[in-house]
Amino acid sequence: MKLKEIFPGVFRIDGQLATKNLVNGRSYSEKIIKINGEEYRTWNPEKSKAAAAIERGIKNFPINKGSKILYLGIAQGQTASYFSDIIGNDGIIYGVEFSARAVSDLVIACEKRGNIVPIKADARKPEDYSWVEKVDVIYEDVADSEQVAILLRNVEAFLKKGGYAMIGIKSRSIDVTKDPKKIFEESLSAIKEKMEILDYVTLDPFEVDHAFIVCKLS
Repeated sequence: MKLKEIFPGVFRIDGQLATKNLVNGRSYSEKIIKINGEEYRTWNPEKSKAAAAIERGIKNFPINKGSKILYLGIAQGQTASYFSDIIGNDGIIYGVEFSARAVSDLVIACEKRGNIVPIKADARKPEDYSWVEKVDVIYEDVADSEQVAILLRNVEAFLKKGGYAMIGIKSRSIDVTKDPKKIFEESLSAIKEKMEILDYVTLDPFEVDHAFIVCKLS
């Protein structure tokens, strides 16, 4: 099998995205590939906006070994588990999720990983988890009409200067009646007022009417 590292901790194995499994034998039912005694988990772009963004050609993916991440809308933690693989034992993910059911599933999934902290809270109210330290990266995947405002509120509260943010824009959650392209333009404009845009891609065909933005706090 051909193995190539395309971002720190992110690999392509015979055309498939993958990460090196932090906890051998643990998965979310994705395919596990063993190469030279190492275990890799395939990363499906149809089930993860971050993977879809990589497949769509983003040039900046600012998650690295040891990164501290605030993940807004972590749900059951599937995408976060790949971030967990990348950051390793020296990094940490603070995972904010409003759904009690999702947090319950997340706790079970994270027991063996040791670098994800589940937080049951509303991402619209960063004051409710103000104890979280400053982080290197904020990742947002929240279905809310004020999605961009939620990101910027958390950036102001938790992102280190020079830190990065990534957001999967869900146009239908913001306004189902408006042209997605218009929503993407408005989202970019709002983010540009506070941060530098590094990357922008739409996620079709993996996620219809979605876009992905990578930005930096100067």
